[in-house]
Amino acid sequence: MIQPSNETPLSGYRVLLCVTGGIACYKAADLASKLVQAGAGVSVAMTDAAREFITPQTFQALTREPVFVSLWADAKDANPKHISLTERSDLMVIAPATANIIGKIAGGIADDLVSTMVMATGGACDVLIAPAMNSRMWQSPALQANLAKVKSWGMHTVGPADGYLACGTSGPGRLADVKAIFNETKALLLNTKPKNRA
Repeated sequence: MIQPSNETPLSGYRVLLCVTGGIACYKAADLASKLVQAGAGVSVAMTDAAREFITPQTFQALTREPVFVSLWADAKDANPKHISLTERSDLMVIAPATANIIGKIAGGIADDLVSTMVMATGGACDVLIAPAMNSRMWQSPALQANLAKVKSWGMHTVGPADGYLACGTSGPGRLADVKAIFNETKALLLNTKPKNRA
């Protein structure tokens, strides 16, 4: 693994990478790797659906940090995860963000680790959403209304891209290129002062 130097651009920043269920999960691993190589500390939280596509061990190997998969605290750790992880992070990145998680955020639903952490940010950190889904889901009035609502609350978005989709069709809904997500993450981070310098 490449060890970040003291001169890496994101040294001192912490990213909370939230991975939700979709075939694009594998690209989140590439994003985690790029963030670590840029010097950022990366904590990963996964939904149950995300774990159907990629294992927590993949992210643990890339970040060298524990991966969080449950809302319920470990008996050895008294800190509620949905509070402590957002408090120490400079930015929450949800990639891929499914129609389901966007709907939960817009509706104020907090029934798993990721949706509860978004609810618990309370301005503690910014949120960047990278949607990924089938074109028909992306174009649905419900999804567009939900996305407009979360953007009106100050949450940021990147993508989706247009291209070949896992369902065999082509169109809008493809997760934005990892480089585009990384660049937007970097821009948002560098616009703020890191909470804790490494």
